[in-house]
Amino acid sequence: MAENHYVRWLDTVTLDDLPLVGGKNASLGELAGVLPTVIKVPEGFAVTAVAYRDLLESNQLWSKMDHILEKTDWSDLKAGARMSAQLREMVATAKLPPGLDEEIRLAYQKLSQDHGRNVPVAVRSSATAEDLPGASFAGQHETFLNIHGTKNLVDSVRLCFASLFTQRAISYRINKGFNHKDVALSVSIQRMIRADRASSGVIFTLDTESGNRDVVMITGLWGLGEAIVQGIADPDEFLVHKPTLKLGHEYVLRRRIGSKKAKLIYAAAKADEPTVWRNVRRSDQLKPCLTDPEIIELAKQSVVIEAHYSKRYGRPTPMDIEWAKDGSDGALYILQARPETIHASADAGLLTQYQMTGDGKVIVEGQAVGDRIGNGPVRLVKDSDELETVRSGDILVATATTPDWEPAMKRASAIITEHGGRTCHAAIVARELGIPVIVGATNAQQLLKTGQGVTVDCSRGMTGRVLDGIVPFSVNTVDIGKLERPETDLMVNIANPGAAFRVAALPVEGVGLARTEFIIANEIKAHPIALLSPERIGNQRIRKQIDILTSGYASGADYFVSRLAEGIATIAAAFYPRPVIVRTSDFKSNEYAALLGGYDFEEPENNPMIGFRGASRYIHPAYQAAFALECEALKRVRDDMGLSNVIVMIPFCRRIDEAKRVLGVMAENGLERGRNGLEIYIMCEIPSNVILIDAFAALFDGFSIGSNDLTQLVLGVDRDSEILAAAFDEEDPAVLTMIEQAIAGAHRNDLKCGICGQAPSDRPGFADWLVSRKIDSISLSPDSVLGVMQRLAAKQKSGVNGKPQTGNQHLPITST
Repeated sequence: MAENHYVRWLDTVTLDDLPLVGGKNASLGELAGVLPTVIKVPEGFAVTAVAYRDLLESNQLWSKMDHILEKTDWSDLKAGARMSAQLREMVATAKLPPGLDEEIRLAYQKLSQDHGRNVPVAVRSSATAEDLPGASFAGQHETFLNIHGTKNLVDSVRLCFASLFTQRAISYRINKGFNHKDVALSVSIQRMIRADRASSGVIFTLDTESGNRDVVMITGLWGLGEAIVQGIADPDEFLVHKPTLKLGHEYVLRRRIGSKKAKLIYAAAKADEPTVWRNVRRSDQLKPCLTDPEIIELAKQSVVIEAHYSKRYGRPTPMDIEWAKDGSDGALYILQARPETIHASADAGLLTQYQMTGDGKVIVEGQAVGDRIGNGPVRLVKDSDELETVRSGDILVATATTPDWEPAMKRASAIITEHGGRTCHAAIVARELGIPVIVGATNAQQLLKTGQGVTVDCSRGMTGRVLDGIVPFSVNTVDIGKLERPETDLMVNIANPGAAFRVAALPVEGVGLARTEFIIANEIKAHPIALLSPERIGNQRIRKQIDILTSGYASGADYFVSRLAEGIATIAAAFYPRPVIVRTSDFKSNEYAALLGGYDFEEPENNPMIGFRGASRYIHPAYQAAFALECEALKRVRDDMGLSNVIVMIPFCRRIDEAKRVLGVMAENGLERGRNGLEIYIMCEIPSNVILIDAFAALFDGFSIGSNDLTQLVLGVDRDSEILAAAFDEEDPAVLTMIEQAIAGAHRNDLKCGICGQAPSDRPGFADWLVSRKIDSISLSPDSVLGVMQRLAAKQKSGVNGKPQTGNQHLPITST
């Protein structure tokens, strides 16, 4: 064995040295050596894998260890725990190869000379098979933080070597098909960044749930980043849109402020443990752990790292990155960078949709991880001693999970944890296993009982639901590349920004209707005038609720504009550069009144359906200030965030004069038609829109037929009336005549005309008829897109819709 070759400084290694220093060290060296002007990497050195192999060889350990590895039934958790402990003991107590202790001492001494006596270091395992595009080995091996002194450092290196034989690491290698002897372990030693005085977290250069590669997702919290991985604290989450960032729009797309109730910090010098947990002050829980400029800086660095690795590997390589902010100098550091393995290895051409076909009572909610559905009996697990009770198909429910739990997690059909965010351990493992997980499900262990049948639904966006009972669901997988497309553009209706990136994977031409009402009701929650004039609210309790909602914002107006802009921008970014038609708010007065503080600003109406709604609100003194906030949000999305694919659509506009006044108000608030390519559409949902379509066409850039309102106004049927439900029929000849005239009128004026009502999603025959009338686009509910697309393409191929009908001879309409 050669001597004095066990230590390499990080800035002297590259990815080519992976067999020598492992994935983590090779990646850190690559960043430090190749991108030093862009990326800050904490200084440090690697103890090479040669040291690990020499340790086993010099102590003649491998033959004994190999016998244990071969003879143990690793599916038996008790036997596995016992034998893995024996293996780790053999490695940890073995005599170090000659020279290793001295090389570590000298390197640490040099690091201390540069950064202070007994400089605290982070000691991390770096396996020779980890951080590969096909296998991350994330969380499988040990990490030790805030280590002082040579003796403690050497002891930590021993324990890192031994961690190659934790039960979880052995199980992972078996499942990934790695030979135990082929995997060696190097150790990374870096000076500690004082994140305990600032913040740290994890970055993915894609959306972790949908795999959309147009965003950078940054999570973070106060203190050391282990709190994220362990799922102890609920982190902040920020999204940045890569395409518009590249164009110079340095804006945070969306932010979610986590509770961040706990943080991990350095312990006192002589404490038994090097780190300690502390509660976070309430004021700090409410604050983001990064400023907007810091978020943008991290996003830029992440894009540079991704581009470098993509070039290095010769293919697009999304990245999983760890970052930390130094509380001493305020600088941002990259602690780790590795290829993301879940979506990178997935077949991008296959689209799998999970859809609930039944429903049940919601017991608890949390953050959804993935977009799947699973059900089975609940299994409450309080600690690792109870993992043996987890049976195949159980729903594992716990406070949080750790890497040691992975053998049991593999048996679960779904996982629910009370703590954690979308980058915690449970989330990472769940994505690898392909099972649904809900994290941050508060009080789940109190609300659920062992043996209770439940369904875990993560198919509806960012919020996951636990439903009582075994609720049926369907799974549909389609090869998008083999789908034939109809001549008519198919678009999609969407309301929930949390579902946008998942829905954007559908093979549609864009969004035909983005409803802002969902964002206002679910994310803003308060009446816009109540936010502008809280002093006019009579109920003190409601005032207090609004104060809580708007804390952290400059004003109620800033809160409304920021939250609405983020919701719209998320949808627009998910589909970028495809067009996204955003309808301005179309609540009825009773729906506005139901918002927080709304009853103080809404007059009761006998029939709100045809009352004070849509365009009439925007120009009325009672609401015009609120509409100005909507305009400001839309202007921010298009001009500041750079999402110029947003088309604005005005609903329920009764008269020409009303349309002109609305356009005037919009122009006064920065939304001038034609400026920065802005197009403004109008909903064609009132008979007057059809009768005067040539006059409306002179004012707008396109039409979208709202079949629900048009039907009720043509037939004089209140669509909310139960007693008249049978008379509400979009396929009535009078309604079809109106729609036909609208399409013809739009085309006569060289404008596009689409439809965004519910009928084409629910009634196949109606969609066929629209195609025969040469409608430009049909916007569907997400769950209808693939079925309608396949059916229309098949009919087009067979020539059924080849010739449009004329006059009032309508195609037969059937609901199948």
